[in-house]
Amino acid sequence: MAARLDRLKKRADFLRVAALRRKWAAPGLILQAAPASGTDLQADSLRVGFTVSKKVGNSVCRNRARRRLREAVAQVFPAHASAGLDYVVIGRKETLERPYSLLLQDLLAALKRVGALQKTHAAEAPDTASPQS
Repeated sequence: MAARLDRLKKRADFLRVAALRRKWAAPGLILQAAPASGTDLQADSLRVGFTVSKKVGNSVCRNRARRRLREAVAQVFPAHASAGLDYVVIGRKETLERPYSLLLQDLLAALKRVGALQKTHAAEAPDTASPQS
């Protein structure tokens, strides 16, 4: 069943997800996950926030990285991500140059590593991401 994607927009939500320290750094992105909060959330809803810092580049580069991440999440999350969690996807410099197919693999591997991959897809996900230092 495809889940509906909603956005995290409030700083407090980003900080709450980061505080749980459930994250995985892949070459093209960093994925953080935390149990969803709020009583009005639907059971099949996924909330995702995107952030790209100035370390990545100027506003044109940051927006391009954010667009690439949004599209990757739109392709991967509805079928593979577990509902009931809030996610934050952080862009890195590699997000800009990394081939799109590898970015998708990074996202799947990160979902698996943070334990957010749906059980039906756990065997399909590649385990190619390197651990964060």
